[in-house]
Amino acid sequence: MRLNDIKPAAGARKSRLRVGRGIGSGLGKTAGRGHKGQHARAGGTHKFGFEGGQMPLQRRLPKVGFRSRTKAQSQEVFLYQLANLKADVIDVVVLHQAGLIDSRAKKVKVVSKGEIGRAVKLSGVLATAGAKAAIEAAGGSVE
Repeated sequence: MRLNDIKPAAGARKSRLRVGRGIGSGLGKTAGRGHKGQHARAGGTHKFGFEGGQMPLQRRLPKVGFRSRTKAQSQEVFLYQLANLKADVIDVVVLHQAGLIDSRAKKVKVVSKGEIGRAVKLSGVLATAGAKAAIEAAGGSVE
């Protein structure tokens, strides 16, 4: 076998249909488009998803869910995570260095989950009412 002997399998390559070329071709006159109507005419196309004026599926279905654009900018930290930190003054930089928050975080809030047994000072970090009470009960403060 040589490269110039290679041919496609018999029947694998069909010749192109020449529509509208006489009655003997089987696709003369209307050229397989039927009689009249939108699809029989040149340029007779409609937009994707069009259902003939019926309300399209993508508009019939309910819209589900919501994705907040600010979600990545605000993050939460728990009280028990603050208890494991060695720093006495806790701000966004300390939390980022400890790996508790992402670099994109602009707002950080301490949430009352777990306990804190030592005094810490929160600086530039928000806290819920329960978290603030727990920090102040441990001798700390929230700015």
